[in-house]
Amino acid sequence: MTDPAATASDKNTNTAPSADKEPAPPDAAALAKEVTDYKDKLLRALAEMENLRRRTDREVADARAYGVSGLARDLIGVADNLRRALEAAGESAAVIEGPAKALHEGVELIERELLKVLERHGIKRFDPQGAKFDPNFHQAVFEVSDANLPVGSVAQVIQPGYMIGERVLRPAMVGVAKEAPKPASSESPTDETQTS
Repeated sequence: MTDPAATASDKNTNTAPSADKEPAPPDAAALAKEVTDYKDKLLRALAEMENLRRRTDREVADARAYGVSGLARDLIGVADNLRRALEAAGESAAVIEGPAKALHEGVELIERELLKVLERHGIKRFDPQGAKFDPNFHQAVFEVSDANLPVGSVAQVIQPGYMIGERVLRPAMVGVAKEAPKPASSESPTDETQTS
């Protein structure tokens, strides 16, 4: 009689693949395709990382250059008020003596120091008097009829503008020259009807 346990072990050895047999090697075309796919993925990942590095560098540079924009907008209001105070004193400042003269000179010094600090941080004041009107840098408030100025040029500056780096922090508020009105013609309407 045969042992059932022996027969079962014989069946297992016959049906199980032998450990000595290796799987069939993939063909060369499949390997070349897989290598090409991995190369493509690697190149894409490297390009994406390079783009990310460039974008990050640009964002860091912008943050350094333009990070003070909010504070600068508030400070240019102070600079405007100092300028208005000096203009209010106007020509009378030349005849002021005593403590009032010292006050006037102090306000001038403060204004100069504030403008120096702003400039040190890349914020520059611009006064476009006589320049061609550019809506990217100027805000037109009104038009002025002036025969001495070319049409479309800045005739009057209400408030100077400020730039931070290459960007406009605040546009200059200006009056723009328009075409002067034409003088009334000397011909009367009756002369025109007679010549026709």
